Amino acid sequence: MNPREHGKRSIDNETRSALKHQRPAVVWLTGLSGAGKSTIANALELALFEQKKHTFLLDGDDLRLGLCRNLGYSDEDRTENIRRIAEVAKILLKAGLIVIVATISPFSRDRNLSRELIGIEHFIEVFVDTPLSECERRDPKGLYRKARSGKIENFTGIDSIYETPAQPNITIDTLSEDPDLAVKRIISYLETNQPA
Repeated sequence: MNPREHGKRSIDNETRSALKHQRPAVVWLTGLSGAGKSTIANALELALFEQKKHTFLLDGDDLRLGLCRNLGYSDEDRTENIRRIAEVAKILLKAGLIVIVATISPFSRDRNLSRELIGIEHFIEVFVDTPLSECERRDPKGLYRKARSGKIENFTGIDSIYETPAQPNITIDTLSEDPDLAVKRIISYLETNQPA
């Protein structure tokens, strides 16, 4: 095989995964701002790292500062934001990594397109289910306060919709589950439900 052929690689995805002794996956955490996605994602990455797993965390807030900094919060820009994140996640997946994505990703169609792009067999949708009232109470960045006062427009949960996942692989109720339990559930899912 000529490694210069478009789309062809000298090292295939299975070989990369075997070298890392793990099955690659994309763990896609979705939920409202302040739901606990980043907290769970960081705890999950640490737990997997301690198990000697090769991971990479893509946090929506961080990506908005770099890769997606030219995007706003219109529906079209949100769709493009999620498309870019899914494309990066797919590249990291092909490298044999367990990719953890923490992003609001408010629209079902965008999560479904991400699942198709990445591959349904590798995409694990985790709904971080926290009521809006609790997210507003937490409000770690003061964003809900700004949205309620009109200083932020198109804010998910206030004046822009969040479409609850219809059939996520995992639902985490943050009012009854702490991050450690959520991480254990996700790791258990990774160990028992991913293709070889």
